[in-house]
Amino acid sequence: MLQNYLKIAWRNLRKHKFYSFLNIFGLSLGLASCLLITLYVVDELSYDRSFTNADRIYRVNADIRFGGADMSLAVAPDPLAFTMKKDYPQIEQVVRMRENGSQLVRRADAIENLKEDHVFYVDSTFFKVFSVPLLQGDASSALRNPFTVVISATDAKKYFGNANPMGKPLTLDNSVTYTVTGVMQDIPEQSHMRNVNMLLSMSSTEESRRNTWGSHNFNTYLLFREGTDAKQFEKNFETVLQKYVSEWIKGFMGSSLDEVRKSGNYLVYTLMPLKDIHLHSDRTAEINANGNIQYVYIFAVVAVFLLAIACVNFMNLATARSANRAKEVGVRKALGSERSSLVGQFLTESVMLSFFSLALAILIAYLSLPLFNNLASKQIAFPVANVWFWLLLLSTGGIVGVLAGSYPAFFLSSFKPLKVLKNSIELQGKGGYLRNALVVFQFVISVMLIVGTGVIYRQLNYIQTKKLGFDKDQMLIVNDAYALDKQVKAFKEEVLNLPNVENGTVTSFLPTPSSRTDHTFFPVGQMQQDKGINMQKWAVDFDFVKTMGLEMASGRAFQDSFPSDSTGIVINEAAAKVLGYADPVGKKIFGYEDAEFKKRVDYTIIGVVKNFHFESLRKNIGALSLILYKSSGSVVFRMKGGDIARTVDQVEGLWKKMAPGQPFNYRFMDQDFDNVYRSEQRIGQIFITFAAISIIIGCLGLFGLSAFTAERRTKEIGVRKVLGASVTNIVALLSKEFLKLIVIAIVIGSPIAWFGMNYWLSDFAYHVDLAWWMFVAAGMLAIVIALLTVSFQSVKAALMNPVKSLKSE
Repeated sequence: MLQNYLKIAWRNLRKHKFYSFLNIFGLSLGLASCLLITLYVVDELSYDRSFTNADRIYRVNADIRFGGADMSLAVAPDPLAFTMKKDYPQIEQVVRMRENGSQLVRRADAIENLKEDHVFYVDSTFFKVFSVPLLQGDASSALRNPFTVVISATDAKKYFGNANPMGKPLTLDNSVTYTVTGVMQDIPEQSHMRNVNMLLSMSSTEESRRNTWGSHNFNTYLLFREGTDAKQFEKNFETVLQKYVSEWIKGFMGSSLDEVRKSGNYLVYTLMPLKDIHLHSDRTAEINANGNIQYVYIFAVVAVFLLAIACVNFMNLATARSANRAKEVGVRKALGSERSSLVGQFLTESVMLSFFSLALAILIAYLSLPLFNNLASKQIAFPVANVWFWLLLLSTGGIVGVLAGSYPAFFLSSFKPLKVLKNSIELQGKGGYLRNALVVFQFVISVMLIVGTGVIYRQLNYIQTKKLGFDKDQMLIVNDAYALDKQVKAFKEEVLNLPNVENGTVTSFLPTPSSRTDHTFFPVGQMQQDKGINMQKWAVDFDFVKTMGLEMASGRAFQDSFPSDSTGIVINEAAAKVLGYADPVGKKIFGYEDAEFKKRVDYTIIGVVKNFHFESLRKNIGALSLILYKSSGSVVFRMKGGDIARTVDQVEGLWKKMAPGQPFNYRFMDQDFDNVYRSEQRIGQIFITFAAISIIIGCLGLFGLSAFTAERRTKEIGVRKVLGASVTNIVALLSKEFLKLIVIAIVIGSPIAWFGMNYWLSDFAYHVDLAWWMFVAAGMLAIVIALLTVSFQSVKAALMNPVKSLKSE
């Protein structure tokens, strides 16, 4: 029986090549898109699951409101980890990680440095918490002693080639030497700690031994014992706050924690599961930029929609062909065929089409994966060796075939043989309403994706063109200025002598991603907790304001003609608002230079700079201050234009002359700014790709339906032409039915798209408004695409000679 089903199914596919092509190609596009998105979603959901104890590892987060600033931190105070291990037996082990930024690294016997971007101090317990295999060395002692380092296998090859790195010295930033005591396997790419290739012993830094509860700088992880309820354990943080933090606050400000809370401030510690960090955490001081669970949900829904559109195509085309197969059903039923055998026959055809489509989809997905990886900035591999992957694919092919073919199978097999053979069956009423509903469903999804793509690109354009309060164009950033040692100032002056260079400044703090440091300030004589202000404190030189193109709202910027500027401070308008000063210039505030809050420094406000965006446009502009202080992270030069490449070459020549053996690393500020929104750019590109695919799939179905509609109404068209109807009249008649459906889809899809994109835009503090014309434009585009799709068949039918269509009458 099955052999007979397959034989008949194959004959039908060969007989109706046009129908088969539309179905196979449309379904394969849907399946391929769904497969690629599924690989992306699985990759995003797999982060940090490779660690043995991943289910028992939690990171401590801190949420703070103080001095007019709200902070969501991925870091905790230095004493918290081991204090909690001492006080709570539920904790099996703890580890802290302290970012040490990028470092210049070389073998002790080498001359040239290499740049290492992710260097961290970690406790010796790191390998007890995270199951990262050590290829060489002893995990229990590798990081026990000061000035020891564990490097990744990649770094071992990078610095030592094929030589054994164990016991060999590495020099960091031309000043401190560490001894290699271990080589670890590279941390997986699917981890929030990816790209961390160098671990320094925590005992090497004095900061790790402080007992400062007010300074949050350490990524802190707790490994709980089996059976511990982390949610219940969170309640113990209040005890820690009252026992340790409150005491520290009282010694610092003379107020208890409860008194601080009464004024509207707060400090809260929470636990975040390790496996949730990548998709659910976007806090200050993350180890790496994380993903976003919203985008995973969006893409999962898009995958389902694309597959649904492809299945809808199948059902639509199958029911539309019911007129052509009605007599076949009637004859077979008259000859004794049971309905079940007819259902089996039609489902066999459906499943066969599905598997043909699946094979083509796998090929399309495999060939497209490199492009998709580039688009999504991923390194996803096709899991060809995974048996479960193939079983899932085969199951999907079968399920899609059965689901997509179920309605046509039961619809066609329900025909009464007598009515069919007498041509008295009403096919349009039975299948037409469902076909119309499915066409509407397809274009609702297409309209939503078109609107989504338009909103994303409009928001990105808004970001690119918005006035930021600083100049980001033609700004050359030379990294690692500290490698110049005492020649930083001389290097800056030499570069300023180049004809294409206008201004320059030396600093570690920039409006684009760079160093950040929060400090608490108080008006002189008012150290009450409700008078404090928490703001960024940037160390800059005399030329910072001018080079960055910042504007002064009042007062002045730093000038070398004023010796008193060494204790001067420039604040932004947001800080002035929090302080409550109508005229801040001349007012005095004080803060602390050290993390232990012992070294007090008084400042005089000499100027107020206009607000500028120094964080992402997702955030409101916060309080910020500038002080005169040496900070040699980078040298920034404003160029006049002209030959940029030649200017960069000249700057590199001066660097190599003044810092021999030190790598020359540079970037441009506008590129840094673009990188902040790289995820949105990727989302926009992926959206437009899948929006196009959804439209193509929908149009394939619409093309097939218009062909069958024209075929079904051939005689009617012939009669109308004989009676004087023009080609325009015929085209309008055949197109009108489909245009009504597209308009209904626009009416349904637009409010859904508005809700979804309004929710997405709410993540930005500064964003475009959802204008009515965006939805009108998306609707018009959908109508034009639909018209172009159906017009070919409509025109073809309208131009047909009526003699041919009526000769049998």
